[in-house]
Amino acid sequence: HFPPTSPLILHLLLVLGAVRAPRCTHPARCTDPPRRYTADWPSLDSRPLPAWFDEAKFGVFVHWGVFSVPAWGSEWFWWHWKGEKLPQYESFMNENYPPNFTYGDFGPRFTARFFHPDSWANLFEAAGAKNIRYGLYHSLLEWFHPLYLRDKKNGFKTQHFVHAKTMPELYDLVSRYKPDLIWSDGEWECPDTYWNSTNFLAWLYNDSPVKDVVVVNDRWGQNCSCRHGGYYNCQDKFKPETLPDHKWEMCTSIDKLSWGYRRDMAMADITSESRIISELIQTVSLGGNYLLNIGPTKDGLIVPIFQERLLAVGKWLSINGEAIYASKPWRVQSEKNTTSVWYTSKGSAVYAIFLHWPEDGILSLKSPITTSTTEVTMLGIEKHLKWSPNPGEGLLVYLPQLPPSALPTEFAWTVKLTGVE
Repeated sequence: HFPPTSPLILHLLLVLGAVRAPRCTHPARCTDPPRRYTADWPSLDSRPLPAWFDEAKFGVFVHWGVFSVPAWGSEWFWWHWKGEKLPQYESFMNENYPPNFTYGDFGPRFTARFFHPDSWANLFEAAGAKNIRYGLYHSLLEWFHPLYLRDKKNGFKTQHFVHAKTMPELYDLVSRYKPDLIWSDGEWECPDTYWNSTNFLAWLYNDSPVKDVVVVNDRWGQNCSCRHGGYYNCQDKFKPETLPDHKWEMCTSIDKLSWGYRRDMAMADITSESRIISELIQTVSLGGNYLLNIGPTKDGLIVPIFQERLLAVGKWLSINGEAIYASKPWRVQSEKNTTSVWYTSKGSAVYAIFLHWPEDGILSLKSPITTSTTEVTMLGIEKHLKWSPNPGEGLLVYLPQLPPSALPTEFAWTVKLTGVE
């Protein structure tokens, strides 16, 4: 989302709800030599995705950097100002900063004065963390780096920038900080052969200190999105309409107009709690992970509206997490002709998550096939629910007759079905 100058501090990705991989329980298999991957896409794409990522389902994206100092427009501030020379950005600078002020001059004002990592960790835990794994964002390109501009002028037939800056930085990033996930970006102007992406990924999977656990996305060259890499981002805010055959992620931001913090944010720009939770449900039902972004201030504060949204997700997951964490897509992802009932599964259990409470208190589910052992419960309520066969197909579930304040959540409820096909 933003080609950084120092990726270590600018972007952090936290994957919540992950579980630690179990130790090897088959001694014969433990002694097998690990598979080696070669620096080509057929080999790299054949690597199984470490299980922890699919089990996690939910993560927090953090965009924090020098762009958090002007905190206006978006995290692409530098490009809009100096690359595109947009008049509104030039006016903003003329009105608020002295003449000859450069983007680098924002740097000393990025103080992180009130950054308390324990407070962030507590917030992310309350947002739904079981075990926190961390990932790092890394931009391959850098807008105004002289070596990148030289390669660009040469039609990317030279790789001065890649050899001197991008790749040494990536290897150092992994060796020093050992991230569980690398969220690559800034690939769009060049093919993967310019970036030497396959060589890096072969080292990452074969010899790096995180080779057994690391997960990557698909932004490794302009020819890679939705085709190569680990899981697929495809594009920002990607929403497939049917179940993809490859693990994917939807990344989105609480502020609809920016990934970084901006002072001119308005309430109308903030995604609602119900929208966030419904996107999480739909994403997981379709086999994806949901990555929700916040932008801290230059001081290291997470503003209350972002905290409120994260805590709302955590509150919902505290009741309904059983239907989300480590779940798998069911044979049907949603009820026909409606987007208000979504399914997930875990073992023999099927979860129907419904976004709208039916006016008559009877939930009609047409997809499950009942048996003599069918039982129905609602997550957050102890008693079994009554049900009857639907005259057409499926079943009718008689929801508890409770006042809204007594329901387990304010929005989106989960019915757990056992003994169904």
